[in-house]
Parts: sequence; structure tokens; C-alpha cells
Amino acid sequence: MEPLSAHGLPRLSWIDTLYSNFNYNTDGYEGDGAEDGKSQDGSETLPFIDESPTMSPQLCLPQGHDGEAVSPSPPEGLLHGGNIEKGLEMKKLVLSGFLASEEIYINQLEALLLPMRPLKATATTSQPVLTIQQIKTIFYKIQDIFEIHKEFYDALLPNIQQWDEKVTVGHLFQKLASQLGVYKAFVDNYKVALETAEKCSQANSQFQKISENLKVKGPKDSKDCTTTISMEALLYKPIDRVTRSTLVLHDLLKHTPKDHPDFPLLQDALRISQNFLSSINEEIDPRRTAVTTPKGEARQLVKDGFLVEVSESSRKLRHVFLFTDLLLCAKMKKTAVGRHQQYECKWYIPLADLTFQTLDDSDSCPSIQVLPEHELEEMKIKISALKNEIQKEKKAPKGQSRVERLRKKMNEQESWLLTHSPTIPFRIHNRHGKSYLFLLSSDYERAEWKESIQKLQKKDLQVCVLSSFELQVLTSSCFKLRTVHNIPVTSNKDDEETPGLYGFLHVIVHSAKGFTDSANLYCTLEVDSYGYFVSKAKTRVFRDTTEPQWNEEFEIELEGSQHLRILCYEKCYDKTMLNKDDNEIVDKIMGKGQVQLDPQTVQSKNWHMDVIEMNGIKVEFSMKFTSRDLSLKRTPSKKQSGVFGVKINVVTKRERSKVPYIVRQCIEEVEKRGIDEVGIYRISGVATDIQALKAAFDTNTKDILVMLSDMDINAIAGTLKLYFRELPEPLLTDRLYPAFMEGIALSDPAAKENCMMHLLRSLPDPNLMTFLTLLEHLKRVAEKEPINKMSLHNLATVFGPTLLRPSESENTKAHHITSASDIWSHDVMAQVQVLLYYLQHPPISFAELKRNTLYFSTDV
Repeated sequence: MEPLSAHGLPRLSWIDTLYSNFNYNTDGYEGDGAEDGKSQDGSETLPFIDESPTMSPQLCLPQGHDGEAVSPSPPEGLLHGGNIEKGLEMKKLVLSGFLASEEIYINQLEALLLPMRPLKATATTSQPVLTIQQIKTIFYKIQDIFEIHKEFYDALLPNIQQWDEKVTVGHLFQKLASQLGVYKAFVDNYKVALETAEKCSQANSQFQKISENLKVKGPKDSKDCTTTISMEALLYKPIDRVTRSTLVLHDLLKHTPKDHPDFPLLQDALRISQNFLSSINEEIDPRRTAVTTPKGEARQLVKDGFLVEVSESSRKLRHVFLFTDLLLCAKMKKTAVGRHQQYECKWYIPLADLTFQTLDDSDSCPSIQVLPEHELEEMKIKISALKNEIQKEKKAPKGQSRVERLRKKMNEQESWLLTHSPTIPFRIHNRHGKSYLFLLSSDYERAEWKESIQKLQKKDLQVCVLSSFELQVLTSSCFKLRTVHNIPVTSNKDDEETPGLYGFLHVIVHSAKGFTDSANLYCTLEVDSYGYFVSKAKTRVFRDTTEPQWNEEFEIELEGSQHLRILCYEKCYDKTMLNKDDNEIVDKIMGKGQVQLDPQTVQSKNWHMDVIEMNGIKVEFSMKFTSRDLSLKRTPSKKQSGVFGVKINVVTKRERSKVPYIVRQCIEEVEKRGIDEVGIYRISGVATDIQALKAAFDTNTKDILVMLSDMDINAIAGTLKLYFRELPEPLLTDRLYPAFMEGIALSDPAAKENCMMHLLRSLPDPNLMTFLTLLEHLKRVAEKEPINKMSLHNLATVFGPTLLRPSESENTKAHHITSASDIWSHDVMAQVQVLLYYLQHPPISFAELKRNTLYFSTDV
């Protein structure tokens, strides 16, 4: 069978003919192709088919929850009764998808074979491009693989075109599996084929042009579009294909009834394929993560990721690659739409020359520009609004084109946030040259990068100097080898991916074990949000111990979070170590760990106990999650006494006060000793302390003032927030909530002023007095923003929903949004804006408000 006869070549020289068809750029085949939502093949992602094999350095067996290879049998009870018809329909869908990808695969093999004939023709002339032996090595078994799949495709196509429940395809898959010996021969030769192709490219510019620019036909129904791809990428396709075929067999079995004639045949084909994969996995593994240098050394990629570099006093997002002997900092080149993305090397440091620079040995340190936190918060609000808009447009009949524009805008805003949020410095120094500064959002990442580099430096490393060609080859390989493919922003996620959790995570940090020496120990808790990690809580320091017993509970607000991190530190009390840079953490990390916030596990109403093991240290903790819609419910207190959950007018009447005692006392204490506290009202207090204060206020304990003076200030701030959150209706009332939402949306400043002041006048006196008291307090807190890092905007973000969020019945009447994250993004922005309006307003006096007779014309 001669597969290339369809491509009749014109009577030009064969080099001209091939080269005239080629562009010099390659498309996205060499990587994961996920950047534009396409598969590696350039096709739309197909159902039931693994489209991201480059995420793993080895051929993958379908995995069960416990990591074992999945049994070829389908789950029990899957295909009984009425499900059989549905199962067969699913089977057809799986086959159709696989057939489409087979067509692409055949076209790729055909493209690889296209130059083979002319190369053979010149091999016997006086000016051969390649020798016969080189041609045999590079194209070894490609012709056989092409014929096997062409025959399989031609046999499968009519079965799908004339589909009914009696159609059998198991024998075709069984035959395909039985021919895997050809693939074994291909795999055994794969490394030699790549090395030969690389050497021939370096030695012969004609072959280099050919091998970098091979044309692949598109599917029949794609208007015959072609894409350009390198020979190296095409040579990897057969290895990729076995994984895909195995996954498809697994899916076919799931949707084939046990009594169908296909079932035993598919089962047999899956068994053969799985055994084949198991037998060659170990051989493939190093080839996927290694780059062979011209000297024949293997250079492995150990770690990569996106980091923010401070370069020429501005922040730049870089992709950093840690190899076994060097650290390479790259940026993505700008390329034309549809063209293959490539990296450009900004700098590299051999690990033998790399040291971690500290401020003490740095004469000139680049200044780190830190944006005010309210700017970051405002950007988060814009991103939330865009997410909400995208969800609405998806449901609209003609919203798809607008969705793409909105996604692009959201990507820009999320990338901006990702670039401007990190503040923790990570300095790297080349002992023979320049220093470099990265900014990270978490001490966790800094420790990970440092540990990975130091581990490699323990080996006997030689200083490597790369020629410009070697550097170019290494940088080109980064695209294939990278394990982190996309900037971690929402717009790069598939719609099917979990959006994360919105609500409140309750975490109790119990204790830690495994320390060899007594130390002053504490833990911090971090969760991810908007693509980066944020520190949310910190335990107290447990002094001079090897087994700290914290037993402290925290309530952490989640905004699309998927992971919880715990870092364990030894507190540094040595004043000489406390340095000049606010963001430099001098406390020593003793251990760190991360757990995934699995919605199923976390969302049960019970506490879920867990242990994080970190460098031989075990930290025991418990957690439970309350979704935003549940946690925001206002439930009136059934008890007659107390202050929490009791109407504000009842409390003030009982106390004969204008403002509840709890509000006055908490404000007084915060202003006395918490106004300079970094993150006051934002950092969580210990939940057990807050509950103790709540009980004291509820029972009107005599020694409450002593308790307040002894209590951690974040617990007092948390008690005040909890009081407002537990009011049976919001401080600004359910009745006025719709009017506040309308008033803040007015664009005319005069109309807005008139409306917003009228709404305050409409509040009951205890509500208004309490609101004005809190307002003046929050303004005083914001005056200390340079010290406490809490701007008016930050405070509005913390208190807006607490003061305005309506009780459940009003909320459900006003909105028909089901998703908790939608409710969050839709309502909270407006609630924050209402409070911000009053915080930014000149002082508002109770007497002035009541005297003023201007009335807002619309009924409230």
C-alpha cells in the first residue's frame, strides 16, 4: 500500500516543493494546545478522549480513586433496564469522537511520511541529504503504523455510519491491540530516531527546514485547512496514541452491556493495551522530561511555574524552569494568532553558581512597588462582575460572541491581579554576576523553590556554559516539557472544572508532633483565591515546646478556593534578625503542607479531621465548610435575654442606650489597642475566643471589661462583626434593602446624595445611631491605613455584606439566582459600594439628618 501517491509532486526539485509548502513557524502541536481551547491535534476537544497527555511524563493507565489501574469491567448496575439504550447511544458518541481523532492521527502519520520518498530518492545521488541508514532510523515503523491505522479507520467508519444496537466493533479493537508489537519496536527506537533527526538538522540546513515545517491536513469536513508541525512533535504522536486508545477502550466498556458480543472482545483489547503500557512506562518516562544536550548529557526538568519578576522597576510575569543543572527564566514570545507559541530566554544561572541573596549582602535592592489593597479589591469586584456577566450571556440566545470578548477582558484583569498581588521577595544571585528578584504571594512557594534548588545543589554539579544554539534548543524544549501550562486564572479553566468553594471554612488547628528540639511554634493558614494564595489566619505562638497544643478555631472566608495550606513556623525573637524589609519573613519554616478542599468531604455538616505531614512533622486539624447561602442566613434568637440574634431596638430599650453596649465596648477596645494592628477586621480571630466573648456579652458577665482587656484584639474585632452578622435583620433593614440597591446605582450625584441621605433618615433611631457610630469608627481605622493596611475600601468589603445582607426570606424574594457564587458576586459588590459611599461622605450627624427636610420623592 503506497500512502503517499495521493500527493502527486509537481516537477520542481523535491526540496523546493516541500519547502514552498512550509511556513517557518510551527503550530501548537508540540505542547498541550490548550491555549486556544483546541486539542493537541488542532481539533476541537473530543468527548471521552484524554487531550492532555503532556501533563504526565508517562503513558497513563486509567486510574481509580486509589491510584490502581481501573478494571476493564464496567461499574455494576450501570447498564440495566432503561439504561441500555442510553449506554449504546453513549458508545456511539465515544466511537464517533475516536474516529475523528483517528482521522487526524492518520493525517499526522501521512505528513511524517511525506518527505521520506524524496529523501530516499536523493540518498543514492552524489548529494544525499540523509543516508539510507539515517532515513530508516528516523522513519522506523512509521509506514507500518500508518497502514495498521488506515485499515482500522476504513473498517470502523461504515460501522458508525450505519449504526444500530447490533453493530459490533470489538474485533477491530482486538486486532488493533494485537498489533501493538509494532509500537513496541517504534518505542524501542524512539530515542535514537529523535537524536538522529536532531543531529541531521544541525548538520544539514535543508533537512532542518523540512523537519521543522511539516504540513498536516485537517479533517475532511474542515475545508481542507492544513497546520504546520515539527518532525519531533509528530514522532511523539504514536506514543501518545496508545494512551488514548486505552482510555477509549475503558469508556467503550462502560457503555457496552455485558451480554453484548463486543464486551469480551473489548475487555481482551483493554487487557492487552494495559499490559503493553505497563511494560513500557518505565522506558518512556525519562524521555518525556529530559532534554539531551549536544554532549549527550541528560538534563531533566524538575520544576516549573509562573513567577513575577521585578525587572527595571516594573513587574513582569515569567515562566521559570528549574533543570537538574540550571535555572532558566523565560517569557512567552508574542506570536500571530494560531501560530505555535514559543519561549524566549531572559536569563539562566547554572545551579553551581546560584546562591540565595539576603538583604544583608545586597548593596542595592530594587524597590518593590506595593499597590494599595483597595485597588486589588476593586479589581476582584470587577472580575466577579465579569464572571456574573459571562454566566448570563451563556444563557442568552446570541451571547456566545460576547462571551469571548468578556473572557478576554477577564483574562487581562486576572493577569493584572496575578502580577500585582505578590509582595514576598525571593532573591536569587549569580555569584559571578547579576542578582534577580521575584515576588511571590506566599512563603510556601518561596520555600518550595528554595528547597528544590538546594536539593539539586547537594549533587556534584559542574558549571555549565551554554552556547547560543544550546540555549535556543533548551528554550524550545520548554514548551513540550513544561508541567504548568497556563497562567493560573479562571479564564484559563474549562467550564467543567470546579469553580471552587464560596463561603466559610471553619478550621481547628489542634496540635503538632515530630519536633526534635523545643521551639516557639505557630501555624499560618492560607487559601487560594483569584489564582494566588492569601494568608488568612495565624495561631498564637506556643512557647518552648516540642508538642504544641493550639486547639484554636478559625473561620476563613473562601472566594472560589480549592486548597488549604498550613505552614508551621519557628518564631524568631532575635531583634538583629528582624530586618528592614516589611515583607521579608525571618521566622523559619519548620514544615508546610496542602490539602484539597473536596466539596463532597468538606460540605458534610460534621467536622472532618485530617493530618498534614510536613518534613517529619505532623499537624492535626479539623475542618468543616458552610456554603455562602447557608452561612449568610439570619436566624432570630429564640431566647428572650442576651444580645446576639436579638433585634437591636429590643437591646437598646433594655439597656436604655442609644447604641448597644457590645458595639460601644468593642469599638473602644479596638481604638485603644487595635487601630495599628495590620489587617484589623480582616484577619480572623480565634473562634473559641469569639465564642467566649459572645457568651460573656449574652449573659452580661460582670468581668467583661477584664476579659476584653486580656483578649486578642482580632477576637474582639471578630466579635463585633459576628454581632452584626447575627442580627435577625440587617442593621440597614430588610425593608430598605431594595431602595439602597437602587440608590447606589443612580448615576446623577445630586439624585444619589438625596436618595442615600433620605434612606438613612428612614432608619429606626437605634439602627441609625449605631450605624453612624460604626461609620465614624471605621473612618478612624482607615486614617491609620499606612500602618494597619486597612483602607476605606477594605473596611467596606468586610462590613458591607454584614450590615446590608437581607434576611433569607427577603433575599429569596428579591433574587432568583441559585448559585452561591452568583449571589456573592451579584449582591456583595452593591453592598460594598453602599457602605463605601457613606465612608467616603463628609461627616454625617444624627441631628443634622433629622433636621434636614429634603425628601426623596419615591416611596421607600
